[in-house]
Amino acid sequence: MSNASAPAVGAPAPDLALPDTHGTPVTLAQLRGTPAAIVFFPFAFSGICTGELCELRDNIAAFDAAGVRLLAVSCDPMFTLRAWAEQEGFTFDLLSDFWPHGAAARAYGVFDDATGHALRGSFLVDADGVLRWSVVNPRGQARPLAAYREALAALAS
Repeated sequence: MSNASAPAVGAPAPDLALPDTHGTPVTLAQLRGTPAAIVFFPFAFSGICTGELCELRDNIAAFDAAGVRLLAVSCDPMFTLRAWAEQEGFTFDLLSDFWPHGAAARAYGVFDDATGHALRGSFLVDADGVLRWSVVNPRGQARPLAAYREALAALAS
């Protein structure tokens, strides 16, 4: 795993600047004023990742109702993420942390140096850019939708 640790809840969230599936840069700084959920995942087209992101796709209304922008991030190349988004019908942002390889995942303490991919880390950032919730699951363990729902509800209160 990365030597960097995940940012602490209550601390400013590290900014990221990553291309979406069309090469358009997305940064947290440009989203200031809008809460964001940053969901790191290991690999496009893999079983658990597909299951997790399809569950988020099917429950995007919960994020929309809370006014939260969903950003899913992996170290896959932009073109791989675009093909996966088209295949699965993802309407939220898929961001490529391909180069510099894993820089955003490192900033959030979820880059696995041994395997070169992001771990399953999720982070909820409020409209002011402050980290309000996070969860990092071990390899092979999906994040439950209920955890996202609780975090979204806490953000609203």
